[in-house]
Amino acid sequence: MNVKSAEFIISAVKPSQYPPLSGPEVAFAGRSNVGKSSLMNTLLGRKSLVKTSSTPGRTQTINFFRINDAFFCVDLPGYGYAKVPKAVRKSWGPMVETYLKIRRAGEEAMPEVGQGICAVVVILDIRRIPNQGDHDLLAWLAHYKVPALVALTKADKLKKNKQASQRSAIAKELSTDASSLILFSATTGEGD
Repeated sequence: MNVKSAEFIISAVKPSQYPPLSGPEVAFAGRSNVGKSSLMNTLLGRKSLVKTSSTPGRTQTINFFRINDAFFCVDLPGYGYAKVPKAVRKSWGPMVETYLKIRRAGEEAMPEVGQGICAVVVILDIRRIPNQGDHDLLAWLAHYKVPALVALTKADKLKKNKQASQRSAIAKELSTDASSLILFSATTGEGD
């Protein structure tokens, strides 16, 4: 993808703070500390557009980025383990679910074709088997007919043969074909 412009627009915690719909949106979701921000920065060809941290749970709002004045990339808070108060962690589920329900595209949700969420990139750490939170997110997306792309980050942390076996194990756990799982490394650029 040729990214000519990428800019942060707004952080939101409720629908009244979302920017007006003005085209398609691609959302990025996953557990805390799986590399969502690094993946987004790599895909967008920017080093620090999306803030990264080694501390889980730094993304605590829904962050909207306008790309090429044509569509939005949306960084969602991570779920699962995070070094934040339990009350904050508990609010993320409803906040993310509200965003996904309100902004999803389709005849039932958005009145105009080509506006709203056209896909969610579900990000998993290749070194971890999907947990209940991962399964719940994928089931929710399937139920509401929101297309999901699964990316396995941190591929550089495993040797090629271990990548292949772990990819197969994750595919089996998700009841999908291993070839549908995209390997990605922000360090080596694999998968960008």
